[in-house]
Amino acid sequence: MVDCRQLTAASFAALLTSSTAFASADLAKSKNCVACHHVERKMIGPSYKAMAGRYGNDKSAIKLLSEKIVKGGGGVWGPMPMPPQPSVSPEEAEALVKWILSHQ
Repeated sequence: MVDCRQLTAASFAALLTSSTAFASADLAKSKNCVACHHVERKMIGPSYKAMAGRYGNDKSAIKLLSEKIVKGGGGVWGPMPMPPQPSVSPEEAEALVKWILSHQ
């Protein structure tokens, strides 16, 4: 038998997760991430799914990738560097990374 309290908690958690996913997709669009990245295919940069596959189980990924978004970086996915994104706050970068890593 299903406990209604558990169902309600699970439904609430799913709602929070889905609204965060939509908010982060909108954030990715507003910060122009979509100019270089796509959910499923490589563009100028790697796809979100490829990044999630590589970093999804890495405990340090959120900090590492958040810093890379803000400060830039290169050499991991090929010769094209990730330019710094000074218009992205550290909090926004963390939200974006969590959203990207959810694409496993």
